[in-house]
Amino acid sequence: MTVIDTHGHVIPPNLVAAMRQGTAPDGIRIEENGDSPVVVHRQGYRYPLVQEFFDVEARLASMDAAGTDISVISVAPPLFLYWTEVEGAAAAARTINDAVAAMVDQGRGRFFGLANLPMQSPDDAAKELRRTVTTLGMRGAQIGPHVEGVPLDDPSLRPVLEAAVELDVPLVLHPYYVGSSPDLDDYYLTNLQGNPWQTAVAASRLIFSGILDELPDLKVVLVHGGGHLPFQIGRLDHGHRVRPEAKRPRRPPSEYLRRFHYDTLTHSRESTDWLIQRVGADRVMFGTDIPFDMAGGTFPEQVTDAAGRTAVSSENATRLFNLNGAPR
Repeated sequence: MTVIDTHGHVIPPNLVAAMRQGTAPDGIRIEENGDSPVVVHRQGYRYPLVQEFFDVEARLASMDAAGTDISVISVAPPLFLYWTEVEGAAAAARTINDAVAAMVDQGRGRFFGLANLPMQSPDDAAKELRRTVTTLGMRGAQIGPHVEGVPLDDPSLRPVLEAAVELDVPLVLHPYYVGSSPDLDDYYLTNLQGNPWQTAVAASRLIFSGILDELPDLKVVLVHGGGHLPFQIGRLDHGHRVRPEAKRPRRPPSEYLRRFHYDTLTHSRESTDWLIQRVGADRVMFGTDIPFDMAGGTFPEQVTDAAGRTAVSSENATRLFNLNGAPR
């Protein structure tokens, strides 16, 4: 059985070098700590720079040990850089994407890439999506569930959504943060609760805004098992019935669950099994979030022997990301 990890992150080697040299965007640097270097953002976020982020051979060895055949790789979300000045954002995205494409080329056919987009400049983001898909062979893009507070349903971001439809590639929504989050700083709640909350809010807005009705061919992936969305969808249905503010979608919110794809990363086999039953085995894909410390386990550790196992392990990812076809 082929196993495809649809949710794994990289920090390209040239960006690591720039961090060490003090020339990386937004002042991102590496704090050397013996054999345990740490990536440090000026806003306060810190995380270990493990070798699997940037060393292709180390990453392939890690995949072999986990029984993973193919990885769909994307830049670490703290490198979205949406908070930087518009001037220079497009150039930074191009540099990152070219470097991710180079890692794909070095991966001996076991990597496929997702683009990073300068979402603070939607026209540039749409242009970069077209370039990376048609020139670099990217299989879609990874974007935040908001752009520094601007929701994805905001009209200013429509060019990006329309470009994804035009190119027939998915947008993978991944939460991000680099600084303090009010009320969530304690106990690592910024990640433990904040990340799934960001995803649920973004998906809910795509439903309630009517965008999924207006763009019926838009493909969206929700990481971390869709965050809180699938497990509270009944509340959204109730709001659609009784609240005038929630009437815009043509159908109840639960009928839009299958408009999304989801990864398996719930950190609970029981929850993942329930998700597969709720949205269908054809809408769930294996994902790990490696090499962050919040990564999930191997495919056997995340998914039981339930029906649809092969679809979840590889078939859905192959179809959605067009892994058997030529680049768009």
